Amino acid sequence: MADPPTAEQLMRSRYSAYAKGLDAYLLHSWDPAHRPATIELDPRHRWTGLTIIATSGGGPDDTAGTVEFVAAFEIDRGAGPRPGELRENSSFGRHEGRWVYETEVDG
Repeated sequence: MADPPTAEQLMRSRYSAYAKGLDAYLLHSWDPAHRPATIELDPRHRWTGLTIIATSGGGPDDTAGTVEFVAAFEIDRGAGPRPGELRENSSFGRHEGRWVYETEVDG
């Protein structure tokens, strides 16, 4: 799989990885300075949609960028699926030339 050329495309690929349960890809695409040692994905989450709200920087020639998004999901805690959403403004940077997720941006 080729590395995404922009921060937004990396965000989209990470969303797909969450939806498909690809924890190895999520760890690989996470900045080592911020990456946890392991990640446990909750199988009760079913990701249902991604909306990109805004981007800043993060182009093919940039070294940093942010992507603000809303990820919709359903979660079943035993009483049937309930809708929810994750809103985040994420920062991205370069590690060894490729885009990586860094962390959530405050405010």
